[in-house]
Amino acid sequence: MLQNTPRDSGPIYYGYYLVGAAFIAQFISTGMYSYVLGSFMAPMTAELGWSRADFTFTRTVGQMVMALVGIYIGSRVDAYGGRPIMLFGSLLLGLTLALTSQVDSLWAWLLLNGVLVTIGCAMLGNLVVNVTLSKWFVERRGIVISVAAMGVSFGGVVLTPLATWMIDVVGWREAWFWLGIGATVFTLPLALIMRRAPEDHGLYPDGYSAAQIEQGMGERARLELAASFTRAQAVRTFSFYALVIAFGFFSINIFVLLIHTVPFLSDSGLSRNEAAFAMLVASVPAMLSKPVWGYWIDRTPAKPLAAISAAVTGIALFLIVYATASLGLFWVYAAYAVLGLGWGGMIPLQEVIWASFFGRKFLGSIRGAAMPFALALSALAPWLVAIYRDTMGTYDGALLTVATLNVVSGVLIFLAPAPTKVAGAGT
Repeated sequence: MLQNTPRDSGPIYYGYYLVGAAFIAQFISTGMYSYVLGSFMAPMTAELGWSRADFTFTRTVGQMVMALVGIYIGSRVDAYGGRPIMLFGSLLLGLTLALTSQVDSLWAWLLLNGVLVTIGCAMLGNLVVNVTLSKWFVERRGIVISVAAMGVSFGGVVLTPLATWMIDVVGWREAWFWLGIGATVFTLPLALIMRRAPEDHGLYPDGYSAAQIEQGMGERARLELAASFTRAQAVRTFSFYALVIAFGFFSINIFVLLIHTVPFLSDSGLSRNEAAFAMLVASVPAMLSKPVWGYWIDRTPAKPLAAISAAVTGIALFLIVYATASLGLFWVYAAYAVLGLGWGGMIPLQEVIWASFFGRKFLGSIRGAAMPFALALSALAPWLVAIYRDTMGTYDGALLTVATLNVVSGVLIFLAPAPTKVAGAGT
């Protein structure tokens, strides 16, 4: 149990327990929201008579719902911490996934997967855990968020092939049911670990002791807290919207490919298992590269690194389209491996840049306010890509457009200026 005493009362800083909880929470939330979805597309559309656009519209609905609930979740994390939010999210996610096994109409699919699964994942996912970690760590923020974000990529390593195997063995309905049971079993205990901020418990960011603070250590955390923007101040800056657009473009890539990789590669002649393996090939370097990104984030300016990450992701998608059309399976997998390297920097860089721009005191509220704008940019992408495929019979043009937007996002991130507070913007 967390004690209301400084860091020097125990050997392990409590923030590191939160890192482990964040890893598992993101593994489950992102996995159930994104990584498993593509595996279900072919069997569900075949049985239920839907188009791919019908199926993927659930993510358009989901992104819109995520944007709305993010405003509420962010402010509540600032006020109360992640524990009550994650408790409810765990139960909601598990129950909804299990109920998805009974889907027999498009409206039920959109309600369960588009609305309720989204709310459950949002209450467990990166907004809750990364805002929490950003309050507990400042000097080590890059590396700890990177390690926690390895859970996101681990979802691709484990859950995409697992879901594909389960569907092939027991059918898509049973697969949804057992994924729901597993989600609750893994996430419910995590909520009990969560704490709002170190200062609530007599602790200091980064695990510094009271004596170390008196010696002048931890100054960066103190200055960042003092310079924190309120939500009202942040939304009145140009920098806020520059980041919203840039990270919105950045996120389109992963939302599209998590859903469409399996059907895209299957259309190109690969088996379902070969197609699912591509997600594993991308996820492994995405996962393993995150600590490397984190190491550099804590030692160099984050903006140029984020620009590089976005550009690599876009270039990799260009290579994927070319390799799928003209080269063999080896080169397809090689291109997905490069894609994973770009993905590896996405989450930690985004979180560090938001915190470094606007401070940590009201970070949840600010990130929540950004979500409607950012997610609106990516909400329609999977659906529009599906419409393009249904209309044109190919994914190529749509994926090349997504790749171009990724490169543009890198330029926008690099050029985004540090914010300045506007007089009269609120406190």
